[in-house]
Amino acid sequence: MTALPSGTFQGSCHCGSVRFKVKGTLDDFTRCVKKNAVMYKVHESRLKAVHGEDKLRHYQWNTRVAQHYFGADCGIYTFHRKRAAPDHYGVNVFGLDGVDVSQVPVRRVDGKSMSLAGNC
Repeated sequence: MTALPSGTFQGSCHCGSVRFKVKGTLDDFTRCVKKNAVMYKVHESRLKAVHGEDKLRHYQWNTRVAQHYFGADCGIYTFHRKRAAPDHYGVNVFGLDGVDVSQVPVRRVDGKSMSLAGNC
């Protein structure tokens, strides 16, 4: 079995105006169809915006607990504070530099079977 990627990972929105870093072991990915994103769940203490925090915009809906962040210049989803675990973020894995999504199993989030308050 191949070792899972572990350490500190750098990431950004598409244009690079927002940069962040994530610490951890990339051991569990989920896919949200509505966002068309693969996400990695990380505790808030392991995610840090390192550049362009003023370029982040956020979107809230329904219960307004989850906060979805996007780069203001390019509109790409970077990460979101999770509704079900407000002390965690879901990070857009496609925004992480050098991470091969095919190396970690991906679970599909089935938002359609959740209540409106439970969607990703």
